[in-house]
Amino acid sequence: MVAVAEEMLRLTRYARGGGCACKIPPGELEASLGGLLSPLTAPAHELLVGLETGDDAAAVRLSGETAIIVTTDFFTPVVDDPYDWGRIAAANALSDIYAMGGDPILAVNLLAWPRDLLPMSIASEVLRGGYDIACAAGCHLAGGHSIDDAEPKYGMAVTGIGDARRLLRNDAGRAGMPLSLTKPLGVGVLNSRHKATGEVFPAAVATMTALNRDASHAALRAGVTCATDVTGFGLLGHLHKLARASGVTAVVDAAAVPYLDGAREAVRDGFVSGGSHRNLDWVQPHTRWGAGVTDSERLLLADAQTSGGMLIAGEIPGATVIGELVPADGEHTLVVG
Repeated sequence: MVAVAEEMLRLTRYARGGGCACKIPPGELEASLGGLLSPLTAPAHELLVGLETGDDAAAVRLSGETAIIVTTDFFTPVVDDPYDWGRIAAANALSDIYAMGGDPILAVNLLAWPRDLLPMSIASEVLRGGYDIACAAGCHLAGGHSIDDAEPKYGMAVTGIGDARRLLRNDAGRAGMPLSLTKPLGVGVLNSRHKATGEVFPAAVATMTALNRDASHAALRAGVTCATDVTGFGLLGHLHKLARASGVTAVVDAAAVPYLDGAREAVRDGFVSGGSHRNLDWVQPHTRWGAGVTDSERLLLADAQTSGGMLIAGEIPGATVIGELVPADGEHTLVVG
């Protein structure tokens, strides 16, 4: 018998974490993956992007100029509305394909559901949200896998295609390139506030459900070669990975970084996830801070984003230039001022 009436349901109460803030900390993840970098003895296809730089997805050359791009992403509820959660999780999963300059062509659902606690009708709403986002992306959604689990989780495994000669990679940054951000930061702290208080932030939901397709296409048209998306490791975490992989230092103008309304107030009031704190701890040893960068601003720059925007080494219409890549500065991959 289902334990919760649908009209009283708050999905986020069934999640220990929320959205991309529930990721395994980046340092722990890298240590776990360290022994898995050996290539196959006789690969059937050329691996274009693998584990080495921690890029957004894996890519292989299928034949000639065609690359197959594969990713998966799933997480616990980040908002209480099941339809919105489904849309957010789907947009987030598709984002990895766009972040590498590809287009998604096929996705399958990944669903974990506590059948004894939550009605399956709620799961149907989650799946409907995912379906609508896949349709908006022009991506087939066919089947998937589900399990009975103590905690609800949803996401997708996605396959995309791209031009093998023009993939967007996190190791292709070069000194002199500007850095642009396509979505404002702050969804992490607003989601934390939502989970704690029930307050709804429509602008945050709109940001998380917006596809990164147009930004990806614009980057390719502009000749961009280096990009990533901003998700659970925060702006600074993903930028650290990009700068490290590219052998450069990233300079960020903190005053230029855009934020959602209410994000600064959410940090002030203490709605910061453990994931965001772990992100900041991870990048601290690699960052040189300017004197005017406050503790609150550091947390916002490390805020764990869910379905965030693209971080592009280049300029495209509508994106905000927040810094630049410069020659490597010793042990610092990040300079924030």
